[in-house]
Amino acid sequence: MSRRAVLIRLLQQHVTDDEREEADRCAMLRLAYELADPVSRDERDAHFTASAFVVDETCTRTCLVQHVKLERLLQPGGHVEPSDISLEAAALREAHEETTLAVQLHPTAPRPFDLDIHEIPERPGEPAHFHLDVRYLVVGRGEPCDGAAWYAIGDAGDGSVRRLCEKALSFGSPAAG
Repeated sequence: MSRRAVLIRLLQQHVTDDEREEADRCAMLRLAYELADPVSRDERDAHFTASAFVVDETCTRTCLVQHVKLERLLQPGGHVEPSDISLEAAALREAHEETTLAVQLHPTAPRPFDLDIHEIPERPGEPAHFHLDVRYLVVGRGEPCDGAAWYAIGDAGDGSVRRLCEKALSFGSPAAG
């Protein structure tokens, strides 16, 4: 099955939590059909990305990364590489690369955990564009590298991160799952 077909099926089957996420899901599904290569960063206007909302084993902390270019605390994530066998694999790879934590998918959270469309501002050599972010709830173990840190869940990050915190708390401790 092609990457596009897998992506379309994933978006068709995802159950959203609210109207905003449902609107993003519908737009993402349309773009999955329309874009020549939906997961390629060569798509200049919009492309799919994968991220991991990392919680500890007790679901009391989240590991966030100081995003240098956007100057914000965010969950780890980024572009899908040609070698990634799935969006899940891309999210896990990004989480490990950006935090150095040992990571695995949360045992009871849906896959994906959340969908979000957000604009990436223009930078030199790169026009403004949209990331169509497919997010997974991930359990992390260990001490993060420089540039990443554990925060009490709900105490850091912007509105998007706070929304992910609320969703993560509804699944509780992965150790109990």
